[in-house]
Amino acid sequence: MVKGKKTGQMKQTIGFTAAFMAIAISACAQTKAEQDAAGIFPKGNKTANDNFSGVVWVHMIVPTDTIYNTQMATVTFEPGVRTKWHYHPSGQILVITSGTAYYQEKDKPKQILSKGDIAKCPPGVPHWHGAAPGSSMSHIAVSPNMEMGAVVWLNKVSDEEYSK
Repeated sequence: MVKGKKTGQMKQTIGFTAAFMAIAISACAQTKAEQDAAGIFPKGNKTANDNFSGVVWVHMIVPTDTIYNTQMATVTFEPGVRTKWHYHPSGQILVITSGTAYYQEKDKPKQILSKGDIAKCPPGVPHWHGAAPGSSMSHIAVSPNMEMGAVVWLNKVSDEEYSK
């Protein structure tokens, strides 16, 4: 009878161990997937202001300084969220790191960009960028020569402009 009890306890222990391992493996896989989605930088601070049509997260990689005069940030947009029309006196470079992005310069057709694509926003040219409707999007924004001035915000991007 003792032998049967020990066998039952052993089976129960093996069952608990297997269940625990499955949960642990699942948690590790989720963590890896979440890390891959986040990239190498933190998601940043949640931002909701009038310059965006919804919520974005911003993480400053390189704040403006007087030596390099360059600013770098990661920006993550929720699906469908976009900037206002705006321009940068010294231009801007966007490196898409995840998701599907929309980018448009004034009087030009909208571009659809994916992970690894780069948009070079010429100095002083009004443009907007954001996430496609069904996809969040992240990019690294590089703003050089900050001594020339920061971003100049203009009007909102209409739903019609966004959908064109």
